[in-house]
Amino acid sequence: MNFRPSRIILAMCCMIAHFNLAVAEDAAPRPWKDAQGRIIQATFVSSNADSVTLKMADGKEHQLPLTRLCAEDQAFVKSLSAPASSTAQGATPAVTASSLTRIPVEKRTWPENVVVPTKSIEIQVIEENVAARKCVYRSEGFEFTAQAKLMPSVMKEVARTFEATKTLVASLPWGVVCRPPEGFERYQAELFETRKDYIAAGGPENSGGVYMSGDKIFRVPFPSIGLKLLGKTYAKDENYDGGTLIHEITHQVMDAYLTFLPVWVIEGTAEYTEMLPYNAGKFRADAHQKGLKDHIQEMQKRGYAIEIGNLEEHLKMNRATWSGITDISNKKMGELYFRSVLAVYFFCHLDGDKKGTRFIKFMDTVYGETEALRTFFKDPRVKHLEGGRFSYPTNFPPPDMKSETAPFKHLDLLLEGRSYSQIAQEMTEAYKAIGVKISVN
Repeated sequence: MNFRPSRIILAMCCMIAHFNLAVAEDAAPRPWKDAQGRIIQATFVSSNADSVTLKMADGKEHQLPLTRLCAEDQAFVKSLSAPASSTAQGATPAVTASSLTRIPVEKRTWPENVVVPTKSIEIQVIEENVAARKCVYRSEGFEFTAQAKLMPSVMKEVARTFEATKTLVASLPWGVVCRPPEGFERYQAELFETRKDYIAAGGPENSGGVYMSGDKIFRVPFPSIGLKLLGKTYAKDENYDGGTLIHEITHQVMDAYLTFLPVWVIEGTAEYTEMLPYNAGKFRADAHQKGLKDHIQEMQKRGYAIEIGNLEEHLKMNRATWSGITDISNKKMGELYFRSVLAVYFFCHLDGDKKGTRFIKFMDTVYGETEALRTFFKDPRVKHLEGGRFSYPTNFPPPDMKSETAPFKHLDLLLEGRSYSQIAQEMTEAYKAIGVKISVN
């Protein structure tokens, strides 16, 4: 794996417009949105043809008419009472990009093999203006603007990694809803013939690709996606390792979540997807432990210690502190990335019930924040101005979205009453149980 700066330029226009209720510790709450766009955290209890019963954070149950809910949540309630489709005994159901969306936390499972759907990588040629160095291609979820003409078969191989990563992220029980940013029909990617062109377009000099959430574009030079010039045409190098590409695409498809996540989760989840065994559009998600141990072995070869150090300091590190450390050297950046994936892996596979329940609850609550943000910007009282600016009436102010506070609002869901020293001890013992000696305090 290659450590390169992600350059996540967090959009400062990300706001939240909703109210929160305390999350019940002994339940599996989820965000519920009413027809007016207001969001609360509550737990599904039961439903009938006309109403749904929800358990609030104070333990009280309330029966609500289904018509009080938004269309998406009405459909969700109805899906809970729908008869389950039959599958052959012992068979693994196919994983689709939306199959885990809004399934209750306790019913989610980790996928085995995640394979990109064939239809996702069917390529449309939109424009091929070789003289202007502008060739536009589309797959199901991405639009690629390349500086050179690419054969459909080559473009298909490029799109495979993008679409496979999107499918993976959507299929994990984190419950991430992968949708293009507002105003875009597809995720945007710009492909540059040379590193010089890439850097001129804003790509960091020591990076192989970068997603910038400021303009919502993934930028990458041809060599970083395994393209090489053979004669007068470009071909795909099948031996190319696209790990860094997977890392950055993960940032791109999780764009809506970035404002509400600590940096260690942002980078740790991207490192997690990158370390999973991958080949030709297929992720072996069930081989996550092998992927972790292979990653640890590689990091040790590079001189990195298996350590997190002060756990509280790492989990509560703000973006300014993170940037100050990573700006020192690639070595320091690598340390933070390594510590982050070790923490993410623990919360996903080793913590508590070893099903990642606390982490999934945390991510589900962040999903609620992203939905509230979308609701805020769709409100007619919010006026969109040039340059990404916006205005709003004084009686409808945006809620707190400061980078010092917004990413840490829901860390208590991971702690669940435990001290950082207690979690550090649990982490040490859990890693020891899988044969990894880690230093954390």
